[in-house]
Amino acid sequence: MSDVAEPDSRSRPRKSAQAFRTISEASEQLSVPQHVLRFWETKFPQLKPLKRGGGRRYYRPEDLALLRRISGLLYTEGYTIKGVQRLLAEGEPETPTAPEAPGVVEALEELEAIAARLRAMAGRG
Repeated sequence: MSDVAEPDSRSRPRKSAQAFRTISEASEQLSVPQHVLRFWETKFPQLKPLKRGGGRRYYRPEDLALLRRISGLLYTEGYTIKGVQRLLAEGEPETPTAPEAPGVVEALEELEAIAARLRAMAGRG
């Protein structure tokens, strides 16, 4: 064994709020397994990430917002898949939010990344 610390291969440079995310990045940000995101694509026709060669998925910011909404309805508010499908099909208005000040989105993304790293560290211990 060597005493040289290996760089953490999972640490990535920060992306802008408008950058596309891979399925692994989206999974990490939302704390939802990748297979669940793929499953949700089959259940929610509104969710259509870009797919490139080899089927690689790229989630746009609006895809991530929809994923957060679906996740919140399912896991926090206790809706079923059918209930969320109905809400989204009926055009259920999202919870009104205040206009975001500059830097808020980036700060929230950074906090989400920190939370994901802490969860990963807790899972190892």
